[in-house]
Amino acid sequence: MDETSVTPRSRTRGTTEAETSSLRSGELLGYPTGERLLIVNCDDFGMYPAINEAVVEAIEQGVAGSCSLMVPCPAAPDAMRRLLRRPEVSFGVHLTMVCEMPGAPWGPVSAREQVPSLLDPVGRFFAPTPSGRGALLAQARIEDVEREFRAQIDTVAVAGLTPTHLDFHCLADGGRDDIFDLTVSLATEYGLAVRAWLDPAREAVRRRRLPVSENDFLDSYALPLDGKPSRYAQLLRDLPPGLNEWAVHPSLGTRESRALDDGWRVRRTDYEFLVSPEARALLAEEGIRLVDYAEVRRVWQERGRGGRLGC
Repeated sequence: MDETSVTPRSRTRGTTEAETSSLRSGELLGYPTGERLLIVNCDDFGMYPAINEAVVEAIEQGVAGSCSLMVPCPAAPDAMRRLLRRPEVSFGVHLTMVCEMPGAPWGPVSAREQVPSLLDPVGRFFAPTPSGRGALLAQARIEDVEREFRAQIDTVAVAGLTPTHLDFHCLADGGRDDIFDLTVSLATEYGLAVRAWLDPAREAVRRRRLPVSENDFLDSYALPLDGKPSRYAQLLRDLPPGLNEWAVHPSLGTRESRALDDGWRVRRTDYEFLVSPEARALLAEEGIRLVDYAEVRRVWQERGRGGRLGC
């Protein structure tokens, strides 16, 4: 963890249920009202080798606090080996039902015949284009989604790893209310937290008095490449009170990754900022506390007692 992070304070003994129900996410994590908290989570760990290397550097040498593992991807075994050597790293399962790289394709962890509604007419994952996502979400049966999500989570467990949370690759909040609801049920079963990006999912989580990002969620792909370091710096200066989350996508931008990935410039510029002295200095200057999903999971485990969110 970055040196600007701290161990969360315990909630005052004797806090009533009514008082707890009105707490904001930062308070649920044990921080004072008005504290500016930031989760910097590196998505797409396991997609390809240059991402794996950059994610580890962003966490160990930079300001990132956690990452999310794409189990179906070609470099996932390498990513899991890296995590086994670093048990202190907070990581989630980046639940994956789409593939954007025809040059290095991946498919379901489950046998294809067990999850046919997740596949396109030629038996592959859909691309995460608007039409591809639309086709997937129109035909995906929830029992196939559950089978594949369980397969991805169980693969991590069989490898001897314990994730902290579940989130989604290229499908905000899973893309459908029933998929998000299923994911929260799986998180409760496995003792994990869930990333909630949009409303009504965030409001549904808040109704359960569980911590979730309270402010606008940042996906680094939404930032323009020109002037990106300055934009990141301004976002830190303007960071609102409460629990915030940034989904960043670091990669080294190697020759191999440039051949595979149209988004390599997004990833390289993310990496450069995350490991920069300026990023660390700004966090200290602004008094922003970095938190990770291990802290969020702790409260989800304490307060998440089954039941569906019904968002």
